[in-house]
Amino acid sequence: MGSSYALPRIFIFILATVIIQCTSKPEEHFTWSVYKGDAASSSYSALNQINRGNVSELRLAWTFQPMDTPPGVRLPKFECNPIIVDDIMYSTSARHWVYALHSGTGEKLWEFDPFNGEKGGGVKRGVSYWARGDDKRILFTAGEHLFALDAQTGQPIEEFGNNGRVALDQDLGVDPDSVWVIPTSPGVVFKDLIIQGSEVSELYDAAPGHLRAYHIPTGRLEWTFNTIPQPGETGYETWPKDAWKYAGGANNWAGMSLDPKRGIVYVPLGSPSYDYYGANRKGKNLFGNSVVALDALTGQLIWYFQTVHHDLWDYDLPAPPNLVTIRLNGKQHDAVVQTTKTGFLFVLDRDTGEPLFPVEERPVPASNLPGEETWPTQPIPVKPKPYTRQHITEKDLTAFSKEDSLFIVQRFSKVRYEGLFTPPDRRGTLMLPGSRGGSEWGGAAFDPETGFLFVNSNESSEFAYMQPVQMDEINVIDGGKSIYSRYCSSCHGLDRKGYEPDLPSLMAIKNRLSEDEVLDIIMKGSGKMPAFGPVVEGKTEKIISFLFEREEDRSLNSNKIKKDTAGYFNSTAYARFRDAAGRPATKPPWGTLNAIDLNTGEYAWRIPLGNRPELQGEGEPMTGTENFGGPMVTAGGLVFIGATSDKKFRAFDKQTGDLLWETELPGGGYASPATYMSEGRQFITLAVSSGDRYPAGLIMAFALPE
Repeated sequence: MGSSYALPRIFIFILATVIIQCTSKPEEHFTWSVYKGDAASSSYSALNQINRGNVSELRLAWTFQPMDTPPGVRLPKFECNPIIVDDIMYSTSARHWVYALHSGTGEKLWEFDPFNGEKGGGVKRGVSYWARGDDKRILFTAGEHLFALDAQTGQPIEEFGNNGRVALDQDLGVDPDSVWVIPTSPGVVFKDLIIQGSEVSELYDAAPGHLRAYHIPTGRLEWTFNTIPQPGETGYETWPKDAWKYAGGANNWAGMSLDPKRGIVYVPLGSPSYDYYGANRKGKNLFGNSVVALDALTGQLIWYFQTVHHDLWDYDLPAPPNLVTIRLNGKQHDAVVQTTKTGFLFVLDRDTGEPLFPVEERPVPASNLPGEETWPTQPIPVKPKPYTRQHITEKDLTAFSKEDSLFIVQRFSKVRYEGLFTPPDRRGTLMLPGSRGGSEWGGAAFDPETGFLFVNSNESSEFAYMQPVQMDEINVIDGGKSIYSRYCSSCHGLDRKGYEPDLPSLMAIKNRLSEDEVLDIIMKGSGKMPAFGPVVEGKTEKIISFLFEREEDRSLNSNKIKKDTAGYFNSTAYARFRDAAGRPATKPPWGTLNAIDLNTGEYAWRIPLGNRPELQGEGEPMTGTENFGGPMVTAGGLVFIGATSDKKFRAFDKQTGDLLWETELPGGGYASPATYMSEGRQFITLAVSSGDRYPAGLIMAFALPE
C-alpha cells in the first residue's frame, strides 16, 4: 500500500472496510477508543496505510492548540493519549480541560472547563468512553473529582453524582480535608462501571490508595478494594497491627488493564507511604508495588504478585500492564506483562499470577537507619534480562573534564552504594535505577504479529539523603535560602533554573503563581514533587520570601501537619546524579528503546533513544536522553515514539530498530502516540508539551500527502 494515499478517498474507505471485515484481528485494533489503544493496553494498531515503504513521506496534517492557559503561564508536560470515537477525538489539556475535535481536521467541536474559570492543571493522561444506546459519555478526572459529560455536547450529566461529578476524596475512611486525592490516568470501563485509581501524597500523612468502582449511570460507589488490607483481609499480616488506620499510598496512579472476557481488571500499584522510610510499616506491605487481579464486577481479589517487598525506593509500578498472548515451549499462554522502574519485566500467567519465566528471591542489603527493617530478599526475574542499567563502578562515570571527573568520583565515593536495592541512608545513597529510571508511565507496546514487546527506558540515577524529622524540633534551619539550598536545590538547581521538562525553573515564579499557590504545592506536593510539609512547617514565611524575593513579612495560611509525626525524610528526593555543569554523571546511553521477544525472553534489538549532540563523542552512537511517554506499534511494521528531550518524533522499523522517519517538534513529545482512520486516511497523533510559542502545548496529527 506504499502509494495508496494517492487513490481517491472513497476507494480507500471501501478498501479499508473490506480489510477490516475480512481480517481475523480483533476489531478493536483498528480503532483507538480506549487509553493506550485497547483494554489490554497493547498500544498496537492493525492499521497499515502508513508503513515501512512510505513513512518517509509522513507530513503534518493539522494541529490544535488549547487556549486555556492564563497569560504568562506555561503549563507542565502535556501527557494526554487521546481517544477517537465516531470520528471525534477526545483529549484533555495540561490544564485538565476536555476538548472534542473532528479527528480529520482538528476542528474544535466543544470544550469543558471542570474548574469553572478557577485555576487548575497538572498531569492528565486522558479520558474514558462509555455508551449504552444513545447515551454516550466521556468520563475523566480533574482535581479530586470524577466527571461525566455528554459525549456529543460536552455538558455534565446531571444525574451522575452531584450535578455531573463525584468527589474522590470521600469514602476512604479518612477525613477528606486532611488528604488530597488527584488521579492522573483515566479509569477502566467495564459494563456499567468505571474502575478508578488515584494519585495521593507520598509523605507520612498520605491517603490510602484504595481502588473504587462507580456506577456510570448514577455515579454511585459500587465497590472498594482496600490496597492496605484491613483485619480479616488477605495481606493484613504483612503490616503492623492497625496500620490500615494510619498508612497511606499503595495507590494506582498509572492506569490499569482489563480482560473483558474473563471479567478481570489488572491493576499495578505504587509504594506505601512514606516512600523512603518504613519503620512504621514493618513487613512486606501488601499490596504495595503489586499487580493485583480483581473481579471487575465485585472488586474481589483473584490473585496478586508483589514486585518489591517493603519498598524504600519509590519503585512504583509505573504503567498499565500489557495483556498479551505468547507461545512458550510450544504452548500458548495468556499473560500479564508488567514493566517497572527497576528495568525488570515480570511475565505472569493471566489466570493465576504465576511467573512464566523464572523469578528468584535474592538477598539484598540491610538498612542502617534506626527503626528500619528492610525485607531481606527481593524478587529478581531471571528472564528477560533487565532493560535498564542496574549497577555501575567508577569506570562507568563520565569525564567531560578532569575537574568534572574529580567532582563525580568524590560524590560517588562518599555515598552508600551496594548495587540495586541499596537502602536510603544518612550518608547518602546512590539509587540506580532511580525513581525515574527504567519504565515511565507510557509503559510498553506489544506486537501480536512478532510477539515483540517494545519498551523505552531511562538510564537514570538519583541520590537519597535521609534526614531525621521531628516536628517539635524541626526549626533548626534559619532562612529561606538555607532551606532552599538544603532541600530544593538538588532538583531545581542552586540557580533555580531547574532541569526541564519535569523539574521546572523557579525563576520569576511570582509572574506565574501566587504565594498561596506556591505554598500549597510545597506543603502538599505536586506531580513528582513530594510534599515538604514536615520541612517547612513553621518556616513558610522564610521559603516564600526567598522564592518571591520579597522583604516584607506577610501572614500566610498553611495546612498543618500532624505534630506527632517523626521519622526520616529524603531531603534530595528525585535529585539526579550529575556533574557540576548539570550533565549526566554516568556514561551513555541515557535512554534506550528495547524490543523483547516474549516468546523466548531474548532481546531482538536495543538502541539509544534520543540524542544530545553536544555530548556525543566523535564516531560514537547517539547518547540517548531521558524519555517520558511510551511507544506505539502498528501492522505497518513501525514503532512510533516521541518521549525524548531532544524534541523529536520518530518511527523505527519494528523488526530491526532502524530509524525510518523523524521530525522536529515545537516542544517535548512527552506523551504516547495514537493512530486512527478518518475518511479513509490514517493519522498519527501526539500531544506536544509547551514551548516558547505554545504555552499550553498542542496536539499534532500527521498523515501521508493527499
